[in-house]
Amino acid sequence: MAVKIRLTRKGDKKSPFYRVVVADSRAPRDGRFIDIIGTYNPLTDPAEIKIDAEKAKTWLKNGALPTDTAKQLLVKSGIIEK
Repeated sequence: MAVKIRLTRKGDKKSPFYRVVVADSRAPRDGRFIDIIGTYNPLTDPAEIKIDAEKAKTWLKNGALPTDTAKQLLVKSGIIEK
């Protein structure tokens, strides 16, 4: 089972809000997930990023691969290095 760290979209039309989740790579974008590790709100200025560093590091250590967008958020929050 390939596990990915990725975003799921929440919020209304034209007001997106995202959860940073750990999910099976075969699951749909807004479908089943394993764990919620944070949130991302792009509408605030600056964008609000809240990620649980311990959970993220644990999942990365266990082999979860972040998507490109999730990796950028992890770098901005200081959890991983570029």
